Formats: sequence, structure tokens, C-alpha cells
Amino acid sequence: MKVTDHITKANGKTLFSFEIIPPVKGRNIQELYDNIDPLMEFNPPFIDVTTSREEYVYIDRDGLLDKRVTRMRPGTVGICASIKHKYDVDTVPHVLCGGFTREETEYVLVDCHYLGIENVMALRGDAMKEEKYFQPTKGGHSYACDLVKQIQDLNCGHYLHETVERENCGDFCIGVAGYPEKHLEAPSLQSDLKRLKEKVDAGADYVVTQMFFDNQKYFEFVEAAKNMGIDVPIIPGIKPIAVKRHLQLLPQVFRIDLPQDLIDAVDDCATNKEVRQVGIEWSIQQSKELKAAGVPVLHYYSMGKSDNIHAIAKELF
Repeated sequence: MKVTDHITKANGKTLFSFEIIPPVKGRNIQELYDNIDPLMEFNPPFIDVTTSREEYVYIDRDGLLDKRVTRMRPGTVGICASIKHKYDVDTVPHVLCGGFTREETEYVLVDCHYLGIENVMALRGDAMKEEKYFQPTKGGHSYACDLVKQIQDLNCGHYLHETVERENCGDFCIGVAGYPEKHLEAPSLQSDLKRLKEKVDAGADYVVTQMFFDNQKYFEFVEAAKNMGIDVPIIPGIKPIAVKRHLQLLPQVFRIDLPQDLIDAVDDCATNKEVRQVGIEWSIQQSKELKAAGVPVLHYYSMGKSDNIHAIAKELF
């Protein structure tokens, strides 16, 4: 079922969903299942699976360093299919501009269609670790808006090099990212909202926000989006703080602000175990307020660990 259909079927009830990252290659997928299992208690209608960018590795060959491209976390579509089969739940693979040509993107979408996957999250992706700024892959898309257009074209039977009958093509529900505190590369929140409107106009069906820790920023973002003419569901993305280093890392990487009350609470912690509990309690209060406001879904960034997400969900669902 499509994400938007799940939201409609819920008839105003807030749903629970979460996002996982594929295991590093060579690791057992059972580790992933062990973290998903406890969260199935809360009946998530869909689970997101991230896609990692390629990266460079240097292999020593007789004293010379050979530069190679690799992916440390491959298998997004395969994991989506496995989770869908094991848990009978819809899955949402992340599809990136970075690291993929248009042809490779089409292959991913065709595979998803064959596997009965009806939802995709269309993202530009981050710059590679060695790059200061995002550089589009040769033959790939520069912006998420263009990726949305390719997916929507495929929905209409228009593939890159041929057109097929509509009943034989995919019919993907397309999610995109939104940034309550603006994307780190955007010159202003207003210009960022214009880019979001372009993605919706191109065919995006719903929005999932980047993490935020002040609900007022989400409420203002939703209101500004509505004023811009964006009328698709906007799902808040929640990430519990888990370690003290997040106080520096999250603002640096994601260009977000942390409320002073949260900073003070984390600073008062003697151990990361205490920090993790502060993160749980803060996210519970965030989630309760968002749920009371009638958000369609509460979407949690689990980053591969589920104990804190379980503690939060237990208080709400």
C-alpha cells in the first residue's frame, strides 16, 4: 500500500514509522532483524531503508595505493524486499541522485516494481566524503526535483529509451525531504521552500522532514509550506539524542539548532547512558505534542538501534 493510502486509511490517527540503515557488507542481516523485531509491536505501516553513497578506498598493491570506488552499505532494495517478505510491511527504499546514473536509477525502480514495492524516497544525497560540495554523477541527476520527474515519468510509462503501456509500468508513491530549518546549502528558508514546491509540483506525494528538536520550527515550517501552496502530508522526522557528542555533531552536520534546555540537560549527564535517557524523554515530549497536533505520522531515525525508539513508542502507541 502507498504511504499516502496508509495516511488516508488512518483517518486522522497518527501512525508510527521508522528508518533503518543497511548493515555494513559482511555483517549478518539478523542483526538488523533483531533491532526491527521489538518495533513491530507498534504496527508500523511502512519502514524506510536508507541508501549510502559510494566512497573511495585505497588498496595497497606492492607499495602503490590503488584508488577504488566501493559501497560499504549496499543492498537497499534487497533489504526492502526481505523486510517486506519477513514482516508483511511496506518498505520505502531511498533513491539517490548522487552515485547513480539515470539508467542505474531506472534499473533500481524496475527492480522495485517487480518486487511489489510501491513507495520510494527521492533524495539528492550528500557530497562524497572527499568533496566539499555535492558533485552530480556523470549521467545522473543534479537535483532531487529531476529525480522525482524521472520517477513520475516512469509512473506514466515513459522510460528513458522507450514507452510502455501504462498498466505494465510502476505506480510509485514518491516521498521527498523537507527542512524545517532549511537545507544547509539553501540561502534562505523561503528559497528552500520554493525548491520543495518544485518537487511537489514534479510529482512528490509526501514530505518527511529532517530531524528537529524544537516543535515550533516544524509547525512554522508546515504553515509556511501551506502558504506556498504545498498541500501534501508533511511527516515530522524525530531523532533522539543518544551520545554527548551529538551536541557538536548534529549542528555541524545538519545545520540545526538545539534548544538550550536540551543542551543543559545533556551537559549535566555524567555518562552516555544518561544522555540516551535524556534523548528518550525529550523525544517523548516532542512526540506527544506533535501527536496532539494531529501529525499524520511520527517517523523516527533509528540509525540501526531500536531500544530508545522502543521506549519512546511505548509511551505513545
